[in-house]
Amino acid sequence: MKKDPDSPKKDIFLKFFGFSKPRKETLIAFLGAFALPAFVVCSGIGERSLVESRLHDFEAGRVAPRDIIAEKTMYYTDEEATKRKIEDAERGVPAVFRYSREDTALMLSSYGRFVDISTDIFLRGDAAGAYQEAVRREYPGAFAPETLNALFRDPLREKLLEDGGAVLAHILERGIFALPRTGLELYNAAEAEVIYENNDEVIRERVRYDNIATAAAITEQLAALIAGGSYTSAFVSMAPELIKPFIAENVFFSAGDTAEKINELRSLVEPVSAVIEKGEHIVREGFIISAQDMVKLNVLDTVMMKNNLGRSIGYFIALAAVACLCVFFFCPRNFGRQLNVSELYLIAILAAAYSTGAVFIAVAAVQFPYHPASLFFPTALAVMLPAILIGTHAALALTMLLPLAAFVTGSFDGQAFVFALASGFSAVFIIQGVERRMDLFKAGFFIAAANTVAMTALLLAGQAPLLEFPGILLWAALNGLIQGMLVMGFLPPLEQLLNTATVFRLIELSDLNSPVLKRLLTVAPGTYSHSVMVANLAESACQDIGANALLARVGAYYHDIGKMDQSDYFIENQAAYNKHVELAPRLSATVIRSHVKIGVEKARSMALPREVIDIIREHHGNSVISWFYNEALKRESQVNIEDFTYPGNPPRSRESAVVMLADIVEAAVRTLKKPTVTRLEKFIQELFMSKLENDQLSQSDLTFRDLETIKMAFIRVLAGHYHSRIEYPKLNKEVPLPGVVSRSHAGTERST
Repeated sequence: MKKDPDSPKKDIFLKFFGFSKPRKETLIAFLGAFALPAFVVCSGIGERSLVESRLHDFEAGRVAPRDIIAEKTMYYTDEEATKRKIEDAERGVPAVFRYSREDTALMLSSYGRFVDISTDIFLRGDAAGAYQEAVRREYPGAFAPETLNALFRDPLREKLLEDGGAVLAHILERGIFALPRTGLELYNAAEAEVIYENNDEVIRERVRYDNIATAAAITEQLAALIAGGSYTSAFVSMAPELIKPFIAENVFFSAGDTAEKINELRSLVEPVSAVIEKGEHIVREGFIISAQDMVKLNVLDTVMMKNNLGRSIGYFIALAAVACLCVFFFCPRNFGRQLNVSELYLIAILAAAYSTGAVFIAVAAVQFPYHPASLFFPTALAVMLPAILIGTHAALALTMLLPLAAFVTGSFDGQAFVFALASGFSAVFIIQGVERRMDLFKAGFFIAAANTVAMTALLLAGQAPLLEFPGILLWAALNGLIQGMLVMGFLPPLEQLLNTATVFRLIELSDLNSPVLKRLLTVAPGTYSHSVMVANLAESACQDIGANALLARVGAYYHDIGKMDQSDYFIENQAAYNKHVELAPRLSATVIRSHVKIGVEKARSMALPREVIDIIREHHGNSVISWFYNEALKRESQVNIEDFTYPGNPPRSRESAVVMLADIVEAAVRTLKKPTVTRLEKFIQELFMSKLENDQLSQSDLTFRDLETIKMAFIRVLAGHYHSRIEYPKLNKEVPLPGVVSRSHAGTERST
C-alpha cells in the first residue's frame, strides 16, 4: 500500500484542530475570497465613498437635507478654538527688540570728539568765532549758533560738557526705540521685550511702551530727565540742544526673534479638545447648518477617512478569521464530502462579491435612516444558489459566514446583520421543498413575508417612527420577491457551468419520455425494464437512509445506457439465442466491460450532471465478471484477472453504492424460481456480503445500519413486484446471519 506523504501533517491537524489538513485549492479559494474586501476596507475606499455620499450636499448656511448622527464617540481637536487660543496668546506676546551696543558706542564716540574739540579750543584761548567755525566744520548743521555761543561763554563750560556726556550715556543706555509704523498692533500693546547682549551674556528685559524713549519725542524726554536732576539752570536750558545732535535710535524691532518667540509659544499652547458623543445629532434635517456644524461634519470626514494601521490590522485579522471558518466548515470531515474545484470557486466568488458589495451598499443605506444596509443586499440570492447547486449544508454555512464578514468590516450594523440572517435562513428553509423552477418564484413570496416580519421586529425594537414603517416594509418585501426572480435567471447558466445535479435538472432527466430513454426502450427493452426496476429499488432505499433519492433514481435510469449499441450481448435483451456461445470468454468479458466506458462517454456527450456520470462509472465498481472469468480458467492455464475486471472505481457516494446494490439485486432476483420473502432476504444478504468482501462499499460511507435498511427497502419493493407469486410474512423476524455467496449464484454477473 502506497504511503501518504502528508499523513504526519494530517495527524497533526486532526490532533490539534479536529480536521485534516485542508487542500491547497481550499486555502487559495477562501483566502483569496476575502482578499478583495480586505483591500477595500483597509484602503479606506468604502469609507471614503461613505463620507463623500454623506457630506457632498452639506454646506454652512443651507438647510440640512437629512439627519447626520454620530455612529461612535469621536475625540478631536477643535481647530478653530485652538486657533483662537493661539491668537489670543500671540496678542499677549511682546514685540522683541534688540539693543545695539555698536550704535551706542558710535554716538558716545561722536560726542567724545565734540568734547575734545571744545576742550582743545578752550585751552588755546581761541575766540568764539573760531570755536563755532571748528564745530560747524566737524558737525555741520548740528548746533544752533546760540547754543555754541552760550556754551563758549559759560564759565562752567567743562562741567556742562561733562554733565552732557553723563546724560547722553544714561539716555542711550535706556535705549532709543525705533518703532515700526505697522505690525506692533499684533503683539502686546502694553510692553515690549528688549534683548541686551554683552559678550556671551544675553539679557531679556520687559519694558513698558509708556516708559521708552523715541527719537520723535527725545526733546521732551531729555527735558524731563534733566529737570529731575540737580543741574544748573544754564545746563537745563542748554542741554537738550547740546545733546540731541548725538542721539539716534539704538533699539530696533527684531522680526526673527519675535517669530521665534511666537513659535515657542505656539508649541506650548495645548490644543482645544472636543468630543462628539455616540448618537449625537450632528445636524438635524430641516435646520440651518451652522459653521460649528460644518466643523463637526469635517471631523466626521477626517475621522472616518483616517486609515490607521491598527484598524487595518483589525479588519485583516477579522476577515482572515472568517476565511479560516470557511475552511473549517467546508473541510470534508465537517461538510460530509470533498467539494470539487468549481464548487469551491463558486463559494469563493460569492463570498468575495458579498463582502465587497456590502462595503459599497452601506453607502446607499446611509441616505435612508432606519434602513439597514442588508435591506438593499441580495443575501437570499447568495444563499439559495449554493443551496440548489451544492447543498443545504453549504447554504447554512454561508448564511452565517457572509453576514459575519460584512459585520466585521463595519458594513453591517447589528440590525443589518440580524436582517441578513433572517433572510438567509428563511431562504434555506424554503428552498428545501422546491421541485420545479416555478417554485422559486413562490419561494420569493415566502422570503418576502419572512423579511417583512423580521423588519417589523427590528423597527419596533429600534423605536422607529411609524411613518417610516410602510416604505421600509415595502423594501423588505421587494427584497424577497426580486431575489426569487433573480435565482431563476442565474440558476440555468450556473447549472451548465458547474454541471451539477440540481433538483430541477434531475426532475427533467427523470422524465421517461426523454429521447435517450425512449431509444433505450426501443433498442434494449430488457435493459430499460431492468433500469426502471433498479430506479424503484434505489429510490426507495435512499429515501429510507436519508440519501438523495432523486439522484439515485436518475442515476439508475441512465446507468446502463452504454448497452444500447450492443444490446444483444446482454442477457436481459436476448430471446432464444445467446451470442456469447460463439465467443471466447475473454472477448465476451470485453464486450460486457465496455458498456461502462461507453455509458460514460454517452453521458458526457449528453452533458449529464457529474453525479450521474459517477453513478454510471461506479455501478459495477472494479468487481470481477466472475462467470466469464471462471469459464476462462477452465479453458486456459494462465488468466489475467484484470481482463475480466470492470474499469470503474468502487462507489464513492451513498447514492452510487445504492444503485450498485439495486443493480445486482434486481438482476440476481430474476434467477429465483420461487422468490419468497425468506428467500429474498437470505439471497440479498448474500449479495451484500459479497460486495463487502470484495471491498466494493468501503468508500461509500454506508454503515451496517444503512445496509440493513437498504435490504429491507429492497425486500419491500420486490415483495410488491412479485406479490402475486409470494406470501409476505411478518417483517419482525430475526435477520439471518450473513452467508457466503453460493456457487449457484456465481453467474449472476452474466445477467447484468
